[in-house]
Amino acid sequence: MSGAAQAQPRAFDRHMPDAVSFVRVTSRFAARGRRATSYVALSEISISIADGEFVSVVGPTGCGKSTLLNLAAGLLRPSEGSVSTFGTPLDGLNRKAGYLFQADALFPWLTALDNVTAGLRYRGTNPVEARDMAEDWLVRIGLKGFGGYYPHQMSGGMRKRVALAQTLILEPELVLMDEPFSALDVQTRQLMENELLELWAAQRRSVLFITHDLEEAISLSDRVLLLSAGPASHVIGEYVIDLPRPRDVSEIRLTPAFLDLHRRIWNDLKAEVLKSYEQARLG
Repeated sequence: MSGAAQAQPRAFDRHMPDAVSFVRVTSRFAARGRRATSYVALSEISISIADGEFVSVVGPTGCGKSTLLNLAAGLLRPSEGSVSTFGTPLDGLNRKAGYLFQADALFPWLTALDNVTAGLRYRGTNPVEARDMAEDWLVRIGLKGFGGYYPHQMSGGMRKRVALAQTLILEPELVLMDEPFSALDVQTRQLMENELLELWAAQRRSVLFITHDLEEAISLSDRVLLLSAGPASHVIGEYVIDLPRPRDVSEIRLTPAFLDLHRRIWNDLKAEVLKSYEQARLG
């Protein structure tokens, strides 16, 4: 690990169990075609996300970032090692987690209001209570008056706001986010990042955030984890983001402290990106 890995993280209540913990986790997939051996996506991963902590994971394309998220969600089982959530071994789907996908996951035949209430209705929440809660969330995400709009009538940023409300209204203790803003334009993306930080500060849910954007990772997080180029990706850097909160993502990126962090992390990330590129070039 780099020198940044030796810094001490922000103070969290270590009397509380970690939101998610990976202990020597390896993830293998069956070989394709004529390959005789299985493909190792992740190797010997040991990391933890504290209760209330915001952690981002960066790394070159194909390094297993989404695999890590799917392990935390319980959508995949580790080939070796163990995953636990809030002190309990994870066996099956992680019922304490909410998952915000990269692609839109809204129901196209439902309005914004009905999309936000969908999870509550499946849980059996009283319809009137669910509607009241959803209307409150539409206000929180700046979409008051848009409850009757269908996904095709909304911009990409509006759909992401609805998806965020759809996830957070269920009050998950752990929020898993897989490049949720990557398809948005730069201006809308920064608005959504600030929106996310404001909602996170109000609720202090634990967040595991996957992104290819190093600036985004630094702007949002308490810690940034760097995965090596695959196969057999592993954690090679852990960086404490000791920037003051609350943050405005566009303003924080202009500060000397941010630029210093970006420079140090990019030096390590660049080396892994070049390795990944060379591996892809050689086939």
